Amino acid sequence: MGFQHPDISQFPEHSLVIGDSRASAGNGETFAHVYPATGKVTREFRGASAEDVDRAVAAAKAAQPAWRALPGDKRRDLMFRLAAIIEAEASAMSPLLTAENGSILIAGGHMSADAAQKFRYYGGWADKIDGRTVSTWGGPAHDYVAYEPFGTIGIIVPWNGPLFAATMVMAPALAVGNCIVLKAPELAPWSIMKLMEHVQAAGFPAGVVNLVTGGPEVGEAMVSHPGIDKIEFIGSGATARKILASAAETLKPVGLELGGKSAVLVFADANLQDAAKRGLSGAVSAHGQGCVNGTRLLVERSIYEPYIQMVTAMSAHVKIGDPFQMDTFMGPIISETSLNRIHGMVQKAASLGGRVLTGGERLGGDHAEGYYYPITVLADVEHGTELAQQEVFGPVLAITPFDSEEEAIALANGTDYGLGAYIHTTNLARAHRVANQMQAGQVQVNGSGEAMTPCVPFGGMKHSGHGRLGGIEGLREFQQVRNVWVNLNG
Repeated sequence: MGFQHPDISQFPEHSLVIGDSRASAGNGETFAHVYPATGKVTREFRGASAEDVDRAVAAAKAAQPAWRALPGDKRRDLMFRLAAIIEAEASAMSPLLTAENGSILIAGGHMSADAAQKFRYYGGWADKIDGRTVSTWGGPAHDYVAYEPFGTIGIIVPWNGPLFAATMVMAPALAVGNCIVLKAPELAPWSIMKLMEHVQAAGFPAGVVNLVTGGPEVGEAMVSHPGIDKIEFIGSGATARKILASAAETLKPVGLELGGKSAVLVFADANLQDAAKRGLSGAVSAHGQGCVNGTRLLVERSIYEPYIQMVTAMSAHVKIGDPFQMDTFMGPIISETSLNRIHGMVQKAASLGGRVLTGGERLGGDHAEGYYYPITVLADVEHGTELAQQEVFGPVLAITPFDSEEEAIALANGTDYGLGAYIHTTNLARAHRVANQMQAGQVQVNGSGEAMTPCVPFGGMKHSGHGRLGGIEGLREFQQVRNVWVNLNG
């Protein structure tokens, strides 16, 4: 029995949108998109070239003065219109989200709702952009601060959640008057291409949002381009290092949201069943392919064995299968290469003493043609080993015991990453005490993802990046500061 293959007749056509022109092919490399649930090609497309990036930047530069000058209420209305279109077209977007990277169909509605909320939230800011006055001394003067757009923002998003990532950046950047050159990932381009159709249907002026699709060479052309004023990159640390090196040539600022090895701290006084369910979600959500997923479970020793038994038992009830079926809760890994890398990390961890409680082998049978790896839970993972320190980006949980609050904090902070942390306890004083010591950009207490809303800041510390997306902090990421001092004696 095979799994349903995507209906390519419903796929968007235009991999390039530059100014007022749309094209189904760029002048760059040809890519064959593979649907990870079946391992079969859906459709080939030709991506952008460096020359296409030049044209996209020129279109953004030409459009930016008028977009910046457009009254805030007009930008607000366009963003609200876009949000309404995204909501109305959610049923058309969901199959594309599944087709591009194997996301489960039931997640598609949530992704569209989230995208709409971002444009609505930041659209609400568009007519409220103001500055401030500053008290001065040393003579009569009037001093004020103005917040201005950068100009053209280059956005590079990853394959694991293109729509989520793109809208997280686009909404605040547009609200304050920037124009955009957006790169859709070659592994998962369809939702971004559909989003561009919605942008045009909403009536955004030509050149305000431009789309180029392709691989690393397209991203490099954007990063090195002197006409792009800031880069916002969401992806891996290895790629981020290359981006920073390239951006240094033009002194271009770069915002980074990178990987994580987020710790889940489970104390003995926690609601054990809820903590186990939320701990398991680190492997289930996005099939473990989420940067902020809690995949490193640190459990107080007195509840260690009951907890890992509960997580293991719960994992058996998660249906893994055809992403187009509404009762499927986990789909495939993005590629054969990623699957092999994940399995290699699991094998290494087992050889170093990690106790494999469930999973650990590629799925066969009905799943054999796709890139399926089961929920894999390893107990007794030593803190200094690869599985405890490095991002797996797959449905693998590493569990380690601790004996004290101090040890739990040291273990949680003992990696190069600092994106998220999750604390499970019913002791409010402990919750605040431990949260205040987490070296992580976002800490959730008795939660597992609810904080990821447009109104709160999100981003990392240490090797997980810098800058924030979401909330007023996300708005400021796409503004420059001008100070004006006026001599009142002059």
